[in-house]
Amino acid sequence: MKTVHCTTAQALVRFLDQQYVSLDGKESKFVEGVSVIFGHGIVLGLGEALLHEDHGLKVFQGRNEQGMAHTALGFAKQHQRRKIIAVASSVGPGAANMVTAAATATANHLPLLLLPGDTFATRQPDPVLQQIEQPYDLSLTTNDAFRPVSRYFDRILRPEMLMSAMINAMRVLSDPQGTGAVTIALPQDVQGEAWDFPESFFKKRIHTLIRTLPDSEMLHKAAYQILDSRHPLLIVGGGCRYSEAGARIREFCNEFKLPMAETQAGKSTVTSDFFYNLGGIGVTGNLAANRYVRDCDLILGLGTRLTDFTTGSKELFSQAKLIQINLSDFHGLKMDALPIKADVKVALEQLAQILRQHHYHHENDIGISKVKRQWNEEVARFTRVRHSEQVQPEIKNDYAKQLQEYQRMTASCLSQTAAIKLINEKIAPSSLIVAASGSLPGDLQRMWISRSENSYNVEYGYSCMGFEIAAALGAKLAQPQREVYAMVGDAAFLMMHGELVTSLQENAKITVCLFDNMSNGCISNLQMSNGLESFCTDFRYRGLQSGKLDGSYIPIDYAAVARGYGCEAWTVRSEKELEEALVKAARAKHSVLIDIKVLPKTMSDGYDAWWNVGLASVSAFEKVEEAYQQLQIQREKARRY
Repeated sequence: MKTVHCTTAQALVRFLDQQYVSLDGKESKFVEGVSVIFGHGIVLGLGEALLHEDHGLKVFQGRNEQGMAHTALGFAKQHQRRKIIAVASSVGPGAANMVTAAATATANHLPLLLLPGDTFATRQPDPVLQQIEQPYDLSLTTNDAFRPVSRYFDRILRPEMLMSAMINAMRVLSDPQGTGAVTIALPQDVQGEAWDFPESFFKKRIHTLIRTLPDSEMLHKAAYQILDSRHPLLIVGGGCRYSEAGARIREFCNEFKLPMAETQAGKSTVTSDFFYNLGGIGVTGNLAANRYVRDCDLILGLGTRLTDFTTGSKELFSQAKLIQINLSDFHGLKMDALPIKADVKVALEQLAQILRQHHYHHENDIGISKVKRQWNEEVARFTRVRHSEQVQPEIKNDYAKQLQEYQRMTASCLSQTAAIKLINEKIAPSSLIVAASGSLPGDLQRMWISRSENSYNVEYGYSCMGFEIAAALGAKLAQPQREVYAMVGDAAFLMMHGELVTSLQENAKITVCLFDNMSNGCISNLQMSNGLESFCTDFRYRGLQSGKLDGSYIPIDYAAVARGYGCEAWTVRSEKELEEALVKAARAKHSVLIDIKVLPKTMSDGYDAWWNVGLASVSAFEKVEEAYQQLQIQREKARRY
């Protein structure tokens, strides 16, 4: 047996460089590169291998470990999960920073390979710098925090362990139904230890992604349920996007005249102009989909996890039967659905054949047109609103005084919904947007018109603040030919934006559309809609007299922050200024930021969908107790499982 004498880290680099995936006969390199912030725990092991080994991996220099991992997620999602960037760090703070991103990956079923350094396997120098010591278990390190948020975890205590660990890592990373975060902890002494690895370990490996075929009996059961139903509806989830089922969904809906609605992850699988596309469904969904689904007696879930936001906490279609086409047994059984374990694309092809034999088609074009017209009228209404002394915010509350205060401070006359509509209309149809947190995902799922496929990269499985700018960079690295827009609130921008510097370093232009309403607006809305006042959500100075956070708003010049990094940046307060800034941004060669001062509470409100939240059952405030009583009424209407 031929062997190669090399270190564990060198073997890892050689192995990663030879991984490929194949779907429908199309082969592509799986690992694009490695993103790093070198610290003492990896720089002399993995760092040496990346520097001196002959490989084709690109090495990216990040600014924050969580940001690097979010960049990798944006990259993987835009590549339909068929290409990844690995992320490496030292043990300690660097590793701990990546735990949030690992959870984001696993919640969203996105492949993420994490390579955190670790303490010494020999324990000779213990405790080393950045080591956590647990007296009850000396084997524990910071990296054990990855266990509950990883799909696969391993620690390489001897060089030869690398082989089985990495083969299993690739098994999980390339698994369409079970992918997520994979963590391979690398003790810093083992990284540099040499061993005679079999040459075969470094051969080119092609991981074939096989389209799972549906069981014929289960597919016929589903077909009979569709034939018996009066008002069926398809829900297009993220699995449709990764299956590349967009064209098949269009054909299916057109042939049988069936309407569809979108989840956050599924949006832009089919463009918004498709007649049978009702748009976003659920808590952040629109009026059209949420009204239509109330009359549905059958839901056909396509690659969706059926989260509480999609199902309205299981109340939105509580009486309908469910069919779930999903690669995951776990997701397929949710809400007592009829489960069909299959790839969405091939399952719809075979389901269509059965329905065709029965000459099936569903006639409800009038109902579809009606709800879509009602929604378009509503969008026109709330995007026409301009600031005046009489304007009431979309979110109904006692916020009028604060609205006037913000307007006087910023001189803004721009609503959030109007700003989003303008951006949507003015940017190139092929542009893609990235978002994750705050009120923006609600506005975007409701009113964003997807004019090209796979142009909507919104992370809402974990709704991780700070994801936006880093993931936009990842999406740009994945598709450099497209214009990429990060849609981010001021709170999320403050949480993490360091990868904006990396975008300049990589000459990977992104446009940051920063919506500044000086608050955690969506959480303030949640408080005020449940009987509380807005508490610790507005960005205010601490009052000298009261000692509370009730002073004036904290004004921040975000454009100046971006210019300090080397970006072009503009502050806008009106539609005219925003349109001018978008034109300049489109012409720019490097990353830019548009600081959009938007009036508080001018995001869109909810539409006919309920969200089950934890609320105090006993309170000194009458409004809270009234809200709790309403909550109990809604809970009685929802499915139990």
